[in-house]
Amino acid sequence: MNQAAQNEAATLGQTLSSLDSMDGKEHGVIVELTLPHPPENVAIWCHDLSFRYREVEVFRNVTFHVHSGEFVVLTGKNGAGKSTLLKLVVGLLEPQQGQVLVFGVSPRRRIESIGYVPQHASFDPAFPIRVEDVVGMGRLSGLSYISKDQKRGDIEWAMEQAEVTDLRARPFSALSGGQRRRVLVARALVGHPRLLVLDEPTANMDIDSENKFFEVLARIKMGATILIATHDSDFVSELADTVLCVGQDSEHPHSVHRHAMEKAEDLPKDIYGSNMLRVRHDIELPDDACCEGKDP
Repeated sequence: MNQAAQNEAATLGQTLSSLDSMDGKEHGVIVELTLPHPPENVAIWCHDLSFRYREVEVFRNVTFHVHSGEFVVLTGKNGAGKSTLLKLVVGLLEPQQGQVLVFGVSPRRRIESIGYVPQHASFDPAFPIRVEDVVGMGRLSGLSYISKDQKRGDIEWAMEQAEVTDLRARPFSALSGGQRRRVLVARALVGHPRLLVLDEPTANMDIDSENKFFEVLARIKMGATILIATHDSDFVSELADTVLCVGQDSEHPHSVHRHAMEKAEDLPKDIYGSNMLRVRHDIELPDDACCEGKDP
């Protein structure tokens, strides 16, 4: 695509129209939305997002964006809304107000560009499914034709990326918790997603398994945007480019804030293992703090 065509596509993509809604009722008011950057540079954009479960409010007027290629950590206490926000990003839930865009369009229009690893993956331990078959299931939801040879190659690539090739013939039910999580990451990767979303993938892992898991993510980071929720609100992996904190402002409990990070020194290796960054909850950053130098 030549430069003129690229500029035209960016201009068209940056101006979006949507129906303004409240409590699920459309009022037919057209609102012009402008992305903070060209669509190809913004992996996730949440604008004025509000969501509730019946009478329980979870988010109110939340706005933030994530650049393509970033490693973003989502922190917050249990019940703060981390899993809900991830489900909104991948299109499993829809906001009652506002918009969520993934690479410039609705998440449901980007289904083949998103890999998702939920917090709890239900399975029947009595069902004799092998690791390789679990990974291959990540290709079942594809909307385009995939040849057998291409699918086989994608499975091999995904297992290699997640370092589970040696487990390919083992029953999924026989794996440890850390091994299962890596297999589920491989399943999410098999479609070569541009965005990988993970919901507390290291919960209940031992230190060695967690270190192994983040080694896998470090490799994936070079080719995808990663959004990962974590149960630790004070320290995050050194892979993190951005940290978003959910529900940690007592005055605005239904909000998402961008906070500063700093290198954490002298943390006990038997608890944290690899190098970590300390989240500075006392330093809130503007949403455009990540923008310098992001556009070509």
